[in-house]
Amino acid sequence: MAHGGEAIADAPDGRVVFVGGAVPGDTVEARLIKVKKRWARAELLRVHHPSADRVDPTCPAASAGAGCCDFSHIAPDAQLRLKREVLVGQLGALSRRGGVVPDGFVDTRLQVVQLNPLLGWRTRVRMGVDAAGNAGMRKARSTQVVGGVRCTQVVPELLDGIVGAGAATFTPGSELIAVLDAEGNRHVVESQASQRGRRVERVERVVEGTGTVVERVDGHEFGFPPTAFWQAHTTAPEAYSALIREWATDDYRGRGGWDLYGGVGAFVPAIVQATGGARVDSVDYSASATARRQRMEDELDLHTHNATVDEGIGGLPAPGLVVLDPPRAGAGAGVVAKIAQAAPQRVVHIGCDPATFARDLAAFGENGYVVEHMALIDAFPNTHHFEVLASLVPRG
Repeated sequence: MAHGGEAIADAPDGRVVFVGGAVPGDTVEARLIKVKKRWARAELLRVHHPSADRVDPTCPAASAGAGCCDFSHIAPDAQLRLKREVLVGQLGALSRRGGVVPDGFVDTRLQVVQLNPLLGWRTRVRMGVDAAGNAGMRKARSTQVVGGVRCTQVVPELLDGIVGAGAATFTPGSELIAVLDAEGNRHVVESQASQRGRRVERVERVVEGTGTVVERVDGHEFGFPPTAFWQAHTTAPEAYSALIREWATDDYRGRGGWDLYGGVGAFVPAIVQATGGARVDSVDYSASATARRQRMEDELDLHTHNATVDEGIGGLPAPGLVVLDPPRAGAGAGVVAKIAQAAPQRVVHIGCDPATFARDLAAFGENGYVVEHMALIDAFPNTHHFEVLASLVPRG
């Protein structure tokens, strides 16, 4: 399986062929749709002999062509194995530069964690709205909407009256954001449609709910707009916070923490606990995430900064612990170098893309850090996506 969710076939002329919807071990009929000098891409036409890992698809939206659950035709245990293989491949290609991943670490110490439930785990979803006003998931690598068919990632009650028979209609061409919060309240808002890979945070219309989502982590309450970022899997914030507390048991000698790309501050309670109640500076460029003052700012020594991380960390007190959760593009070598210059005793890096995560690890290695712990978290069951958490300390 390739990074990105396509299976890899080898053509007789030596080219690599990427086949969406195929599973390693399948014998399939596929049609080439793009041919380059060293690789090609093909669309799956028919499965002649299925892989032992192939199962009946669990997601009707994906079966109808949506790009949501692109692994719903693969057995859950095989999904974990394939994701681990993808991560190992990316680490082998990039992040071992500078010795950041010790020899033998991946084979003996890499944790693999499956978050449950496997269906109905998503409590927030962004959907497109087609020309007829029907909401639905988008096709893979496209803005085209597959309307009227439910995705099984999403908590079922979140889509009641929004997708399927008897559903309401919405502003054609808009983006619909639906959230079921910790109090069981549903919030539905419209925003402008965004380019692929980009998020629009401005709310154009509140369709349902108050427009303020309530979530809780470690006993702390967060309030924010539905357009602000929050972890998709219902159990992810607590699971990641638990790993931060488990790994970050150093004596920080009064040095505080940095919460970078911190959003509304979901990991702040874990950072505060790990540093013994020291000051935490949380940095995020998102206005919708940082505009509202959170209740824990009155309970903890928390300082929130609305800025890009590259600019926002300049002048902050030197940290003992840094937690960063960058977007899919990764933090980048420049930000990594600035973090390393601050000389934290520990860095916990959360990555949602194995390729950019590996590049960031390589940059940490070149700045004198080494991985002490790493965990692959399958926080997106039935998709090719997963998260990786790594805890890094100065070499030696």
